[in-house]
Amino acid sequence: MPLLLVDLDNTLLDRTGPFRIWGERFLAGIGAPAADIDWLLSVDADGLTDRWDVADAIRSRYDLRVPSIDLVDGMHDGVVEHTRLSPLVACALRIADAAGWVPVVVSNGVVRQQETKIRRTGLDRYVADWVISEEAGVSKPNPRIFALAARRARLPLRDAWVVGDSPESDIGGAAAVGLPSVWLRRGRSWLEHRFAPTHAVDGMLDAIAIVLAR
Repeated sequence: MPLLLVDLDNTLLDRTGPFRIWGERFLAGIGAPAADIDWLLSVDADGLTDRWDVADAIRSRYDLRVPSIDLVDGMHDGVVEHTRLSPLVACALRIADAAGWVPVVVSNGVVRQQETKIRRTGLDRYVADWVISEEAGVSKPNPRIFALAARRARLPLRDAWVVGDSPESDIGGAAAVGLPSVWLRRGRSWLEHRFAPTHAVDGMLDAIAIVLAR
């Protein structure tokens, strides 16, 4: 049974939409202009900015006296509350499973937040396991986190595919470990010159179709 190493945020679960919903409600709650959501999304950088740095930027911009930990917890709870598993993603994972593939989530992030999203959305019913960087002690694109995922699944890494939306973390990680990859474009163009995905698609169903046709 071959291994399917899949990213979590903006691959299996939409993160951008839930963060925007939280951000819009938060800004409205403190009386900030609605247009400031563009600034907040820019600071967040698609989830790449550390949560504490986002909280500090918010406190500084709006001169808030609320503790940073309250903002960090609010972001976490708000994103989790609005995160849903798309039926199309669930369908794609069922197809992969029926074809004999073993999906394992490989995610950078905080264990509490990522595991809560996996369990609350029901994604845990569609994947064999997950590896989260905080617990693993190593982050994508380091090849060691992919090797750890393979050990968790008790499957060889050499036959695996990597699917994800991050050029550096997912596709760069796949390149570093010598695995084929599928990049979820999300409306973007490929700009990296050091490496490239094996394929680029618009959604998980297309990604699974490519992997199954390997």
